[in-house]
Amino acid sequence: MIERDFSDYYYKQFLNEEKLMGSRCTKCGQLYLPPRALCIKCGSNRMEWVQMKGNGKLVAFTCIAVGHRFVMEEGYDKDHPYCTGVVELDEGVRIAGRVLGVDEKNPENIRIGTRLKLAYLHRGEGGSYCTSITFRPVTNTGS
Repeated sequence: MIERDFSDYYYKQFLNEEKLMGSRCTKCGQLYLPPRALCIKCGSNRMEWVQMKGNGKLVAFTCIAVGHRFVMEEGYDKDHPYCTGVVELDEGVRIAGRVLGVDEKNPENIRIGTRLKLAYLHRGEGGSYCTSITFRPVTNTGS
């Protein structure tokens, strides 16, 4: 059993450890991602940490050509857009994240329902170190 509070701080700490952690109500079984300390379905505060596998399918997306300063510093702009999507994980919860490995310049080639796998994007160091959730298409290698 994991002994950490259900907070943004610990959620981000888990991401830095490359663990996608949500919470599950031990009373009704409802899953939450990001985690919650209180179940909004049944009102219980009996929650437990649960690790998500990170496999899912794309249910919505947008390609963005204008972004935050840190995205522009990574080389994204009107000529080099990036893709952000909503992924429904196999566990049933949905999470937003950057989608890598797709054709952002031709969004008509990106397909809803595409199978995706979680990847972690690490930035910074020391006190400014953070990890972002990203996803990549699952490639079928025949094995």
